[in-house]
Amino acid sequence: MQWLMIFYITGMKGKIYDLTVDSHNYTPCPQVQLAEHAQRADYAQRADHAQQANHAQQANHAQQAEHSDINPKLERRCLMSITPCRNKWKSAMTDRERFNNQMHYKPVDRCFNMEFGYWKENYKEWSIFTDNNITSESEANIFFNFDRIETITGNVWMSPGFTEKIVEETATTFILINSDGLLAEVPKDGHNTIPHYIKSAIVTPENWRKCKEEHFRRDDPARIVDIMSLKAMHSDPRDYPLGVDCGSMIGKIRDMLTFEGLAYACFDYPDMVEDMVETCCLLVEDFLDQVLPHFSFDFACGWEDICFKNGPIVTVDFFKNVVMPRYKRISKKLHAHGIDLWYTDCDGDVRHILPYFLEGGINCLFPFEVNGCAHPAELLNEYGTQLRIMGGFDKIQLRDGKEAIKKYMESLVPLVKRGGYIPFCDHRCPPDVTPENYLYYLDLKEKMFGME
Repeated sequence: MQWLMIFYITGMKGKIYDLTVDSHNYTPCPQVQLAEHAQRADYAQRADHAQQANHAQQANHAQQAEHSDINPKLERRCLMSITPCRNKWKSAMTDRERFNNQMHYKPVDRCFNMEFGYWKENYKEWSIFTDNNITSESEANIFFNFDRIETITGNVWMSPGFTEKIVEETATTFILINSDGLLAEVPKDGHNTIPHYIKSAIVTPENWRKCKEEHFRRDDPARIVDIMSLKAMHSDPRDYPLGVDCGSMIGKIRDMLTFEGLAYACFDYPDMVEDMVETCCLLVEDFLDQVLPHFSFDFACGWEDICFKNGPIVTVDFFKNVVMPRYKRISKKLHAHGIDLWYTDCDGDVRHILPYFLEGGINCLFPFEVNGCAHPAELLNEYGTQLRIMGGFDKIQLRDGKEAIKKYMESLVPLVKRGGYIPFCDHRCPPDVTPENYLYYLDLKEKMFGME
């Protein structure tokens, strides 16, 4: 990991997290808060999910003013006080009915209407946000009156995280230890950028043994889910789709080890990396065992940012032999509770590992970066109804103006018509897209994919 697609994630103890917020146990020191906000802004449910994802997570994922302790009822009242700037798309079905039908290639009244969010600079630079005091993704989703979708996530990563502290300061940056144990350099002004990772706290099997004992205990009381609070928030019958977050089997390990660190570790210490994957899987299974009996979920979600423009950062054999078997275990639990839709947030070119996503039970891609991979039609035509995609509207076209937006939107018509595809921006909308172009995009999407 929204009203009206409140892309909140509902977390442990009934707290509410925006999908731009990491779903793990995170308590930043005051000096680090601004820097860490920037560091996690692009991660998604995501934790990061969903919300998903937001996000995604989540993202997660996706992910910056961490773990708010705001009272959920107060938070909802604040969100519901926002006046939408546009009407909700006309409907003859509930959001839940529409989402399930669309993602299962069944007839719908119109397309499910959602977006993945915005860079934090948008909230400072877009007049439509500043003039209406819109400062977060959850507020923006209400403001634009999107369809509602929510995700329940758990404490399935480090608990507690590493203690954060600033170890050095330059004129423009902080050098800090972050919650994943990384020595990172981040800008003081908090602008949206990927940090410069200098070193991981975990390099050798001995480092991992100590970290696992201190931060990955399965019996940590903080991993216990407050089922009653969650049931009060997501009572039946409901009219919106509800997902369950299945965490990350390898993406968060990449975060913990760094890009280069994971690449080296797969060859230098393959047993250590496999034990990390197994640990992630066990934590997710423990969470699912707690929540699956109590909710009628419509989908599952996860976060695996392990690809870039040239493919995955691990070998295909490693993914097939180490990661995919854990997906199969999770998928077995999901299917036993009637969940047959599972998306994961993985940027970049996923084509090399997509067959093993599918074999493992992940049958939907999100938010599907076009320039890092391909036009969504390429994969949907190749894999047919075996695959679904959420996202895939090239953000570059949003920047390039109305003619480019219309041309690209028209290329998505056959995909929406066939089902199994929900169009929205293929990552968070950047600030170089003008509000005028974005509103045109929303208007055109309603005109082409809403009810007549």
